[in-house]
Amino acid sequence: MDRDSSDDDNENDRQTLIQQNDTKKLPHEIPTSPRASGPPRSSFRIEELESQIRPRFKLSFNKRYLFAIILPLLFIPIFFSADIRSLFSSNISSLQFNTVSDRIEESQLQALHLLNQQQSSLLSLWNHTFVNSNNNITAVQFDDIKAALLNQITLNKHIQQILLSPHRTGDAVENGSVLVPNYSGYSFDRCAKVDQKFSERRTTEWKPKRDKFLFAICLSGQMSNHLICVEKHMFFAAVLGRTLVIPSSKFDYQYDRVLDIDHINDCVGQKVVISFEDFMEIKKNHAHIDRFICYFSSPQPCYVDEEHLKKLRSLGISMGKLENAWKNEDTKKASPKTVKDVEDNFASDDDVIAIGDVFFADVETDWVTQPGGPIAHKCKTLVEPSKLILLTAQRFIQTFLGSDFIALHFRRHGFLKFCNVKNPSCFYPIPQAAGCITRMIERANTPIIYLSTDAAESETGLLQSMVVLNGKTVPLVKRPPRSSAEKWDALLYRHGIENDPQVEAMLDKTICAMASVYIGSPGSTFTEDILRLRKGWGTASLCDEYLCQGEVPNFTAEVEE
Repeated sequence: MDRDSSDDDNENDRQTLIQQNDTKKLPHEIPTSPRASGPPRSSFRIEELESQIRPRFKLSFNKRYLFAIILPLLFIPIFFSADIRSLFSSNISSLQFNTVSDRIEESQLQALHLLNQQQSSLLSLWNHTFVNSNNNITAVQFDDIKAALLNQITLNKHIQQILLSPHRTGDAVENGSVLVPNYSGYSFDRCAKVDQKFSERRTTEWKPKRDKFLFAICLSGQMSNHLICVEKHMFFAAVLGRTLVIPSSKFDYQYDRVLDIDHINDCVGQKVVISFEDFMEIKKNHAHIDRFICYFSSPQPCYVDEEHLKKLRSLGISMGKLENAWKNEDTKKASPKTVKDVEDNFASDDDVIAIGDVFFADVETDWVTQPGGPIAHKCKTLVEPSKLILLTAQRFIQTFLGSDFIALHFRRHGFLKFCNVKNPSCFYPIPQAAGCITRMIERANTPIIYLSTDAAESETGLLQSMVVLNGKTVPLVKRPPRSSAEKWDALLYRHGIENDPQVEAMLDKTICAMASVYIGSPGSTFTEDILRLRKGWGTASLCDEYLCQGEVPNFTAEVEE
């Protein structure tokens, strides 16, 4: 009985749900059944239930089929009157439009920025070429103009590529043209290496006579002056047919630490240079200078004072009286001399002669200063840094700089007074120097600078902050302090010469000599020795110049009286 009651309740619930469902969907289609008020139906009378549901479902089913048949017919006139493809793709294209629009806007902003740069560059070219010109354009200036115009052509092409990039498909653009980034016809290396024409070099043979020696006396100035003096002594020794004796480190600098003496002999093909120690061994520690000839008589003969003479005697050297080659030869007004003048005034049958000091000597200058020097040899240059220094310089460049860098010799210590006695001065304010350096960076298109300087940190710090190109600071790299974690200077440390100031100076010279472009300090013999190496090694470029070359300092202090 309980079960029958439960069945009746379920049947009533089912009927109620069916009626509610029908009422909700189709209230006007609910049929009135005569049995609705009859006795309760059993749950097992399924046929009667289905007979009530089937007619309503059939009607709904037929209407859906009818709608499915009519809908395609509605599309027929639309298909023939409109582009059906554009209708279906409108949503997708609208999404793509937003992306392309953003790309076009971005490319336009980039192009505008580059056009502003181009305007500034063209105005700078105009000001430096025409406004401040005296109508006499040199070959170097003309090359700079060509290079500047080439840069603008390249920049213009870059702007075109940026503007066309949103429409690009692969390497092509919508109009069918192809973007070609390389223009070999416009190629121009404004900082190309200088052709030194070594095959046209004028040379003399160095063939020393047996037991004939020339004792080099070099006392004026610092190490760079002494090296130039030694180089001139080599020329004198070659002309006079003598073996050159390198001075003792107790009397002069320790040359064998900075120079490759064996390299000189190997290049010439025989022993033309010997150390002081080897010379004294030949003379059995008792050498006598037969003639001590002074190239300059003023302001002081040979630059030798009584203190220097005492040092020579303490080394076991005896000598005669100092004599002057010319009566009125002044270091401040050196007169040009020829090879014949040297032979007439210094030739002698004596075994040992000394000549000093020849740093200021003006003898066959074009011949002596030509690339590779005046002496016949099989190498690029005779006077080179020692192998330890050369290899250390290479390791430093590999570690910090790479193959493309500018080297700057920025002489400051003691240079203010030295330059200001000249007219015009060669000492430039930091802001002006920074402007000159920045222009060279732009000209050479080089990303980094090696800084060789004796300037204080206050000056180098200001200089670094002002060397800026296109909104980016160009790094000025100096040799860092010794660190056990770094191995580029291990050779110097291993041989105990890492703290030798002359070794460090020669290391700076060597690094500068290997640079892509070099900026030197006018009036500095340090710079002149670097330029000699660059010419000899073939690293000199068309862009090499002195700092702010052709400019006058925009402010000069009064000379101290």
